[in-house]
Amino acid sequence: MGRILALDIGRKRTGVAVTDPLKIIANGLATIPSHTVIKFLGDYFDRESVELLVIGNPKQMDNTPSEAMRFIDPIVRGIRKAFPEMPINFIDERFTSKMAKQAMIDGGMKKMDRRDKATVDTISATIILQSYLESLSFKH
Repeated sequence: MGRILALDIGRKRTGVAVTDPLKIIANGLATIPSHTVIKFLGDYFDRESVELLVIGNPKQMDNTPSEAMRFIDPIVRGIRKAFPEMPINFIDERFTSKMAKQAMIDGGMKKMDRRDKATVDTISATIILQSYLESLSFKH
């Protein structure tokens, strides 16, 4: 039984979050350059058991794919090629960046610290993963 790992893939940076071994809580893990995702995953999979990848799926308000998909699709294809046995689920990520920024404000983070886009990406990945975990609880 492995963890669930989430990716918030962006053009330059990718936020990464992971569950605890019991898959109860989502925790921010890192923000990495997007071009290093496959190497990062390979290194992480060598150290930890992961049973599922959850990837943020950016959509427009009318539910059509966002323009960001042109940066995400090649990375997802690379992940599928490098790790063909790894299941991948996509989850709507429309409001995660706004939610991440609000979480930083609510948490009392200083304005200068909130400008760190890497922090926003990690928190966004955590929100994506937490949303996925909550969707599982509704199914049971």
